Amino acid sequence: MFLARGFEEYEASVFTDVMGWSRTDGMEGVDLMTAALDSPVRGAWNLTVIPQYLLEEIRPDNFDALALPGGLEDKGYYEDVYRDEVLDLIRAFHGSGKPVASVCVGALALGRSGILEGRRATTYHGADSPRRDQLADFGARVKDVPFVVDDGLITCHGPAAALDVAFTVLEMLTSRENVDTVKKAMGF
Repeated sequence: MFLARGFEEYEASVFTDVMGWSRTDGMEGVDLMTAALDSPVRGAWNLTVIPQYLLEEIRPDNFDALALPGGLEDKGYYEDVYRDEVLDLIRAFHGSGKPVASVCVGALALGRSGILEGRRATTYHGADSPRRDQLADFGARVKDVPFVVDDGLITCHGPAAALDVAFTVLEMLTSRENVDTVKKAMGF
């Protein structure tokens, strides 16, 4: 999971929680690793995280998927996710046929990288938000739905759908049965 400055903490926490429950109570565990441009990295609401990796240390061949929580513009989020090395990372995971999941405005980084060209996608939909228009400008076929999966590319409209994204990634990496086991353990 790549954490940009100003990442939305809840959107990141769903991945840590779902993958953690999979390790402890699931049929098949998934290890979640965090990466950032710098260490520590501060989230939108000031949670500070020490990532396991710096971006320069990440080799997509060593990982099975990429998750990208959204974040807040005034906290430096877009400055990080629009950097060439982050866009290259997104392209590398997609080019290897690995799932690439984003939450909320994380879809804009996928769009800017070029991997959503002609693909169905969604992003933040708040009142008077320009984000869907921006996603369309990147060539995505924007859908007015909470959650979209298009050939291994996952986008959603905001924090409310973030848990669906995490469970979808878990299913892509393991199985539907594992997801059902994890959901039951988590009380769903």
